[in-house]
This record gives sequence, structure tokens and C-alpha cells, in this order.
Amino acid sequence: MSSRPAAGGGRWVDVDPERLSKWISGFRTRHGSVTVSVPPSGEGWLSLVGADGSTATFHLAPGMSLPPLSADASLLDLDRFVASAQEPRVLGLLLARRNAAAIGVADGPDLVASKVETFYVQARTAAGGWSQQRYARRRGNQAAAGVREAADVAARILLPYAGKMAALVCGGDRPTVEAILADKRLTALAELRRGRLLDVAEPRHAVLVDTIPLARAVPIHVVDPVASE
Repeated sequence: MSSRPAAGGGRWVDVDPERLSKWISGFRTRHGSVTVSVPPSGEGWLSLVGADGSTATFHLAPGMSLPPLSADASLLDLDRFVASAQEPRVLGLLLARRNAAAIGVADGPDLVASKVETFYVQARTAAGGWSQQRYARRRGNQAAAGVREAADVAARILLPYAGKMAALVCGGDRPTVEAILADKRLTALAELRRGRLLDVAEPRHAVLVDTIPLARAVPIHVVDPVASE
């Protein structure tokens, strides 16, 4: 489980599907009797409101099927949400930075296909004038070559699974990820992209494995009541 500040207040908590029931139970214990409500459109799927005013709003994980919602929201709907979150689904993973890319396919919690590629991109130079421009062009060419190599790997590893892939989850450096997905061969993958851009370390096999729980996690927006003075 991970936590990060949320724009506009509160925090985001990313919960592994298998731990979701335990997290909900803990929320009910910490915040008293809860009621269930449906948030405004686009602001989540279902909310728990504690007796102390705390709220937990559940959003769909990448590739998660939208569970049915009763006319009157209840804890039964939350049970359906948990069951839907735990259903196995195939996710594509694309982690990229200027010097490396880690690309894989996860079936549930398991990595079933992967490839890590590293690229040489010259470090920045303190030289000025013509030399600086020459180094900048060289670095640009090296970075572009790396993007092409990464797109080749993505096509080889991800495209065979595109037909059964629920979502593509990306992480790393946004310009590099965007440049890779701009390859026309990867149009079908770009259309499957879901979720936020994950903040990951330099792409390596171990980082790819560690990303699977985060890619499958259910995002929950938690807002605690403001303490009165």
C-alpha cells in the first residue's frame, strides 16, 4: 500500500486488491459506523463516510471492470467492487526513462513476459558554443535511437497480448513514454493506456516486478475532517 498527497486536499491511498477488504474493515474501525454514498459523476465510483466525517472514495483500478451499482448504494455494492478488483486481468507495463526501458505483461500478480533494454545517451556537457550544440545534437540522436529500440521491444512483447489486455500502465519519464507510444505500430496499445504515470526508479527487471502491485492497486481518495480549533 502506498500513499501520496491529493490535489485539492486529502491523500490518495493505493491498495492491493487482495488487501482491500482488510483496508475497508480498518477504515470502519478507525472512523466509526459508516454510510455508503455515490459521489458526483467523474469523482469516483462509491464513497464510504465515517461517523467522524472522514470519507474514502473508491476509484477503478486500471483495466478494472465497472461493477453494477444498486439504485440505493449499500455495503453490498462495496462487496461487488472488491470482487471486481480481485478478478484476474492482463496488464501491459511500459516503464521508460531516457537511458532504459522495462516492458512486460502481467497476468494478475504474475509477470508472464518481459524485456529490459538499456540505451547509451551521452551525459550533458559544460562545453559552450559550437561544441555544446554538437553534443546536444548527438544526445538528441542517441535518445531518438533509444526510443525506436524501445518501441521495437514494446511491439514484440506487448502487441501479441493486446487482444486480451485490459489496460496499459506506464511509468517513468513522460516525454520518453509519449515518444515511444507515438510509434504508429503501437496505436492499439496507446488506446489501452489507463491510470496515472507511475513514478518509478531507473527501469530494471526488479523495478518491473515491483510495479505490478502498484499497477493493480485500487486508488482511494481519503479526506479526513478538519479539526476544529
